[in-house]
Amino acid sequence: MNRRTAFLAPLAFLALAPHAALAEKLSLSTLSKYLNSLGSAESDFTQVNADGTVSTGKIYIQRPGRVRFEYAPPDKSLVLASAGQVAIFDGKSNQPPEQYPLKRTPLNLILAENIDLGRAKMVVAHKSDATSTSVVAQDPEHPEYGTIELKFTADPVALRQWIITDDLGQQTTVILGALKTGGKYGTSLFSITNEKDKRGL
Repeated sequence: MNRRTAFLAPLAFLALAPHAALAEKLSLSTLSKYLNSLGSAESDFTQVNADGTVSTGKIYIQRPGRVRFEYAPPDKSLVLASAGQVAIFDGKSNQPPEQYPLKRTPLNLILAENIDLGRAKMVVAHKSDATSTSVVAQDPEHPEYGTIELKFTADPVALRQWIITDDLGQQTTVILGALKTGGKYGTSLFSITNEKDKRGL
């Protein structure tokens, strides 16, 4: 499985009950406030890759700038972001991880220290349907890096899913379970160097 695509890119469905009328569209300021309130979070996730394969695992988020995608056994693959870098550890390889700057990935937009979806040219689509509000965002200075579509439900506001379209046009979807927020994680959980040492790379 191409973990670069999996991280830079995500489609599946929200398991939410249908409603007769369209849900009220959540404002960009409301969504920005919610994302900025997520200091730390963890959740189970299901990932649908560009080639149609499906992976599961657990995600840990520590804003700003850190995330850990831990894939369920027997998959030993791992994706880490910290110190401005993304590292993709291939569970079937004994080679060092593929690394590249976090700022080149659309996911950087929600890991930033201060999120402002109202910033000029950041949001290129903002819509709602019967169950959720969707926002498609990009780096205003580097739209070529791709986009991230975030899906939220209301009452209370919660991030449910994202779809990343990478610089090659490939899509990956990550569907989140219930987010558990407010956890305290050691820096080693996100350390690329520590993970290399553990794997003898």
